[in-house]
Amino acid sequence: MVAVAESRAPSRESTRHRTDKRNLGYTPVDLDSVPEVGRFLRELGVGDFQRDSVTAPVGRNDTWAGVTESGRKVFVKRLEGPPEDVAARMRRMLSFERLAGLLRGTPLHSPVLLGSDPATRLVAFEYIESGVSGARLMVDETFHDGLAAAAGEAIAALHEAEPPDGEELDRSPPVLPALLLRPGVALQAYQDFSYAEIEVWRLLQGDPRLLEAIARLCAREAAAPKVPAHCDLRVDQFIIVRDRVHITDWEEFRLADGARDVGAFAGEWLYRSVLDIVTSRGDSAFVDLEFDHRTVLRRGAEKIERLRPKVEHFWRAYLRGRERIDDEFAERAAAFAGWHMLDRMIAVSPQRGRISGIEKAAAGIGRKILLEPGRFAATIGLGAGK
Repeated sequence: MVAVAESRAPSRESTRHRTDKRNLGYTPVDLDSVPEVGRFLRELGVGDFQRDSVTAPVGRNDTWAGVTESGRKVFVKRLEGPPEDVAARMRRMLSFERLAGLLRGTPLHSPVLLGSDPATRLVAFEYIESGVSGARLMVDETFHDGLAAAAGEAIAALHEAEPPDGEELDRSPPVLPALLLRPGVALQAYQDFSYAEIEVWRLLQGDPRLLEAIARLCAREAAAPKVPAHCDLRVDQFIIVRDRVHITDWEEFRLADGARDVGAFAGEWLYRSVLDIVTSRGDSAFVDLEFDHRTVLRRGAEKIERLRPKVEHFWRAYLRGRERIDDEFAERAAAFAGWHMLDRMIAVSPQRGRISGIEKAAAGIGRKILLEPGRFAATIGLGAGK
């Protein structure tokens, strides 16, 4: 059954998904091969897509974005994956939407849900017009400090939110990094691994100190206060329209340690610093062969220093928006920033023949932070004070 979402009464500006052609990287799946998309849109009352308007925003799921017969601009996503995983992601996403209805007037903005159909794994959102990906602004070096502060305010509003009466948010811990503490992998998964995935698994499983640090982080996360959290925060999930930050992709939303979201934001900018450090050298031998994170840190202190204010502006705005945080929050957030560097290496491995020097250097820095998060919290922008 198709569920038509109740309106969150958004402003006209905040009711559409992205259209900026610079953010659209794929040819959409032929709609003739998925007639359920047209049926879904017609049942929502917006009409089928005008075929010549349809594009495919970048993402792990099949997506379609364009103008419908009613003239409305719509973004449709079909969730991909094993049935039980898809069902859980759908539940979490719809749970966030019910919470979002209570957050009108707060700094948290997201594309408005039009409806969902669990049977066909489809969801539809209004399409944010003239939106630009935060990742694009990061690369163009136009993601300014005000946007970082706006993101901090938004995440603080999320973490301060109270779920609707009767709403039971998912309390299961995110899969990673705890999954790495399990010995070995299933035979079928191993057989499906790319060479890079095998390489990553061996690097991580063969590092006892790293596994001990991950175990400590997981234990501290389990004991931490739980708040509504995004749990998969990345800059490419920020859509910016006239300096307003919209946060997308709520499939991992749940009650969790808020330090995970804060650390992910810090980790994004730290990872960007490493990319800048390595690629700016123009030295292919360094890119391919230099895996020593200490060399990267020594050569790139200036670039890390240059990007750290983004984290500082986010962090100060976040602190202003929170009523209180626990005493270990900043240290856990730093540890999650370190984990984020390793997570990026894991995320790219299915598409790679080998793990590059850039990714190994970033992972080495992430490992260092994970081992001593208290030492590095202020260094990456998570110091004390509002």
